[in-house]
Amino acid sequence: MADDIDIQQHIRGLIDEEHSLRGKLGVGEISVEEENQRLRTLEVELDQCWDLLRQRRAKREFGEDPSGAQVRDAGTVENYRG
Repeated sequence: MADDIDIQQHIRGLIDEEHSLRGKLGVGEISVEEENQRLRTLEVELDQCWDLLRQRRAKREFGEDPSGAQVRDAGTVENYRG
């Protein structure tokens, strides 16, 4: 992902897919198990994208190059404590 706009567009695409999955489940095109499996994957990918945006913004705020931010592994972004 090249820049913030690309990341934001990817996030929108993931959210659109999430809504589509819920619609498909509602009309019986997919099973609950299929929906849940894909939703888990989407949630991790969304968390990674949001984390990447936060990293880029922090680097920019402190005068660093935002392109140095990297996607962190699922285990890292899924184990954050709020």
